Amino acid sequence: MKTTLSCLCLLLTFSLSAQQVGREGLSNDQLSQLADKHAKASFEELKALLSIPNDALFPEDVEKNVQWCEKAFQARSFTTTRLETGGPPLLLAERKVNNPQKTVLIYLQIDGQPTDSTKWFQETAFTPTLKERDSQGNWKSLDWDKIHSAYDPDLRVFARSASDAKGPVVMLLAALDAIKEVNINPSYNIKIIMDFEEELGSPHLPPAVTVHKEALASDMLVIFDGPLHISNKPTIKFGARGISEITLTVYGPRAPQHSGHYGNYAPNPAFRLSQLLASMKGDDGRVTIPGFYNGISLDEDTKKIMRAVPDDENDIQQKIGIADTDKVGSNYQEAIQYPSLNIRGMASGWVGTKKRTIVPSDATAEIDVRLVKENDPERLLGLIRQHVIDQGYHIIAGDEPTEQERMTYSKLVKFESSTSYLAFRTPINSPTGNWLSGAIKRAHGVDPIKVRTSGGSIPISPFVTTLGIPAVSVPTVNIDNNQHSPNENIRLGNYVDGVKTMIAILAERFKD
Repeated sequence: MKTTLSCLCLLLTFSLSAQQVGREGLSNDQLSQLADKHAKASFEELKALLSIPNDALFPEDVEKNVQWCEKAFQARSFTTTRLETGGPPLLLAERKVNNPQKTVLIYLQIDGQPTDSTKWFQETAFTPTLKERDSQGNWKSLDWDKIHSAYDPDLRVFARSASDAKGPVVMLLAALDAIKEVNINPSYNIKIIMDFEEELGSPHLPPAVTVHKEALASDMLVIFDGPLHISNKPTIKFGARGISEITLTVYGPRAPQHSGHYGNYAPNPAFRLSQLLASMKGDDGRVTIPGFYNGISLDEDTKKIMRAVPDDENDIQQKIGIADTDKVGSNYQEAIQYPSLNIRGMASGWVGTKKRTIVPSDATAEIDVRLVKENDPERLLGLIRQHVIDQGYHIIAGDEPTEQERMTYSKLVKFESSTSYLAFRTPINSPTGNWLSGAIKRAHGVDPIKVRTSGGSIPISPFVTTLGIPAVSVPTVNIDNNQHSPNENIRLGNYVDGVKTMIAILAERFKD
């Protein structure tokens, strides 16, 4: 009899709790309990998704990821539609409510960077591995079952896309399961758009957004991607830089030549490329090409917003291992308000065990140009191209120099450029920002750190410009996650907190 009464009391308590949720919204304690329960319940689903290879260059792997996402969202009462792009499809998952206040479009990235199996300290990049840090600071593998029996927020799951960005995908699935348990329906229609080639620059996305404009129509865009502020505190990012790419190839002799016979005689393209690149920046790290920073102005109100971000400049420098910084801005937040010119890779001849005593035949540099909202990418690319010409180079028209070009011009270069996507930026005090800020404060008890723009790039501008909607990012993962690099990981404490954030967003109503 005593046991029966106890069960009835528990049922009554739950019933009253559910009614209270309906009237007043979830309390911080309720959010914490739901997040903890459903985050832990989703660990096996996280493992399953991370186990699927997701390099967008392999269509068969893309298809496996598409099918997994279709099943996962259909199981949560979403309808799914493949939006054709001419490449990998976009996947649209949609769930409607009665009398919606708004329609919210959520962007999720499913693909990941290529992997180098020799650099991963585990079986494969797609074998999710639980690890803990030992007393020497090294990561030690654990039996996967310990994720359930010995949960510790500082444990991490290592796998490609653990943070960028399959982790947030499963966080959202767990949050949807959580609100179902307490009978909460969002006050808005949900549309979720899943991108399967973001790491390739989403080349098919801009025209696809135009073609499928009606299906994607919404009031705002929320992006679940990217790392939190370096402090690991709740964060909202109101913009991101865009990105353009340049490939420069400088030519020397027709074929590699013996350095004993032709050193001092045949110009070395590696030296010439190095000199050309060095001419683009001063010792202070600022681009010296005239007009590169034109149009960027930071007024006092903007600087006040940036000063509110609790950056510790010494800590940032220590974490990434540098003694000094470039002088594009006076601090980190200012630096990322400007376009950047970055050499992301160089190649010429051979190195290491394959080194040879030759004058190389060519030298190549891969460059990325990060864009801010004020930039016209064609203008910036044109300035860089003109600078190359001003250094005495003839830009070839074909894939290789012609014989006539080789015999006519002393300096030959191939200049290839493209723009993947533009920057975007939403006002911090916008209705979208205020709604998300309220949800995050409800979840974590503090106002989120508000970042005017992030340094990285995500393919959001087509949605902003074509659909005419504001966009805001809600990052959730640890900043030291090694995204794009070997041994990418996600901290379990961040994963649970991310589920909590997403539950709060799903439960948050818009103010009239």
